[in-house]
Amino acid sequence: MSRGTTPARDERGTTLVEMLCALVVLAIGVLALARAFPSGTQSQLQDRLTTTASYYAQQQLEDLVPKDWNDPSITDGRYPASGTVSLGSGKWQRFYTVQTMASPLDNVKMLTVTVTWNYHGNRSVNAVTYKRR
Repeated sequence: MSRGTTPARDERGTTLVEMLCALVVLAIGVLALARAFPSGTQSQLQDRLTTTASYYAQQQLEDLVPKDWNDPSITDGRYPASGTVSLGSGKWQRFYTVQTMASPLDNVKMLTVTVTWNYHGNRSVNAVTYKRR
């Protein structure tokens, strides 16, 4: 070693300050990611409820479509006339309406099934089909 120069430092490791900075950055990233999970779970539950409501609406339509044109359950009106039918442990309520179209389509009935439920406010799904004479 020559005189007047400083000896080279051994730089084979990380300092405590570098480790703390890396841990802080990692912790911030993990916390940001953790905040995304509850909203994803909530969205997944809402989608599952909507899918179930759509199933209940489709189920009612499948019961109505094969009925005869003069069947009392598909005369113009709302069924049940007031209130709703509770489904699936009471989470969903369902009713349907029948409307004969105006002339020249008076040989067509519009069947609309509405399923409602409450999840962060009132929600509903409508399923519509048409029945020809």
